[in-house]
Amino acid sequence: MRDEEKKPPCFPRSGARELLEQLAAAGVEVIFGYPGGAVLTIYDALLESPIRHVLPRHEQSAVHAADGYARISGRIGVCLATSGPGAANMVTGIANAFMDSIPLLIITGQVSTWLLGTDSFQEVDITGITMPITKHNYLVKRAQDIPRVVREAIHIATTGRPGPVLIDLPRDVLDGEVKPETGAPAELKSYKYFSKGNIGQIKEAAKALARSQKPVIYAGGGIITSGAGDALRELTEKTGIPVVTTLNGIGSIAARHPNNLGMVGMHGTTTANLAVHECDLLLAVGVRFDDRVTSGLTERFAPKAQVLHIDIDPAEIGKILRPRIPIVGDARLVLTDLLPLTAPCAIEPWRERLRDWQAQYPLCYEPDGRLNPQLIMEALGEACGDGACVVTDVGQHQMWAAQFYPVTRPRRFITSAGLGTMGFGLPAAIGAQIACPDDLICLVTGDGSFQMNVQELATLRQYALPIKIILMNNGVLGMVRQIQQTFYRERYNEIQLTANPDFVALAAAYGIRGLRVEKPADARPALREAVRTREPVLLDFIISPDEVVLPMIHPGKVITEMLEGGEDNA
Repeated sequence: MRDEEKKPPCFPRSGARELLEQLAAAGVEVIFGYPGGAVLTIYDALLESPIRHVLPRHEQSAVHAADGYARISGRIGVCLATSGPGAANMVTGIANAFMDSIPLLIITGQVSTWLLGTDSFQEVDITGITMPITKHNYLVKRAQDIPRVVREAIHIATTGRPGPVLIDLPRDVLDGEVKPETGAPAELKSYKYFSKGNIGQIKEAAKALARSQKPVIYAGGGIITSGAGDALRELTEKTGIPVVTTLNGIGSIAARHPNNLGMVGMHGTTTANLAVHECDLLLAVGVRFDDRVTSGLTERFAPKAQVLHIDIDPAEIGKILRPRIPIVGDARLVLTDLLPLTAPCAIEPWRERLRDWQAQYPLCYEPDGRLNPQLIMEALGEACGDGACVVTDVGQHQMWAAQFYPVTRPRRFITSAGLGTMGFGLPAAIGAQIACPDDLICLVTGDGSFQMNVQELATLRQYALPIKIILMNNGVLGMVRQIQQTFYRERYNEIQLTANPDFVALAAAYGIRGLRVEKPADARPALREAVRTREPVLLDFIISPDEVVLPMIHPGKVITEMLEGGEDNA
């Protein structure tokens, strides 16, 4: 018998099986998903796949969990839901990832191709709905296209400026047969992205830095996405140029680095805001000049500065603020090319002025005998040391964490910045812990945000994830109350959370240990105890609804017009 006659027959694979094999070949290890009729072929194939599946309790949480997984690991996050309501429930999570440039692959089931457009049971045009909030999306109508589409989707999601890509898969496509193919790499002639910056522009930037008397580096999330943290630190240490960060840029340089002036913008430090307003050169790296920093007043933002803008996305260059020197490219590669062209800057008078501002306007709080949220963040930093990753929800607690928790390195501060999604924190912390099972993951949340996705306590318990939940419980929607207090003459409306549950008892109902903390003296011991254990713990910190986040900039005001303890500080 000839050799070819001895070979076993080659049976075609289903679309669902091919999907999982392509994901596994791309290095995907985890899928966060929720089953339903349209995707049961995938779930059947998962029984024989090496890919691990994690079951959240809501499809929105699946996206947030994949988001947290991607942020801490730097790898693509993958999530899965069925058609109709399952896919629609993912929209907020997709928009959140899109705003913060997070690489996600979203897989949705769809009704069979012959039912498309008939308003059949659980049919939703999810590609149409998500077109504005995805980097790209696909509706696959042939099983044979699945291998190519998966490779293309992962390539698009993870290259250039990262972002979410959605693949919508009808039931008959998942059931269909796929013939073996070569598995060639994705080739997209119409898809272009930039890596290396223009060396001529980089040389011009180096000359501008050398001439500057009052320079500032404005570091954003692009530093962390590109892995440019070391290059940023080398640049600031070599030149002596101070650094301010965006909310997403926190961790790009250590919080206690002597050249770090802190976060800039609406709740940034006074020194950071004054520095940007007074600087004569602003080196903006991986930022998009968000209105939470500029107040939307671009003509009055850094009004004395020559702006140098480095970003991988050419659409961001000049979109909000026209730079003097634009450089399109990967932040790490551009800074690496810039470094050898720079020298120590003669800016000691500028640095002395910054030190004076730091002494005059320290980021601090007045202990008043109550359990201050700032004290909780400081105590958390002491208990965790350098290794922890802090995940936050959205609200006052988010800003207190940004201001007072000492983040030491990139990918150790995970937050919803661009969209500001309440309910992001718990599922994102779950995704982060799945990605880094040996790391200490702490969730900082508020009683409003926490209840947006509180059902994920079941996921926490099911997978025995040792996440520490630091719950700031003030019985109100704190940031909304602060805005009503400051700008609406204390006309409070619909911000009281009077029917809050007993969160310690709620945690116990899920089989999770809970501790209530009401006194300042108990904060540090409770946090040390929680951090020592390898079990999940919820710490219910009872704080006053009168606590506010300061500094704070009036909407529509320049960044020097800050509220500091009730006084304008210009």
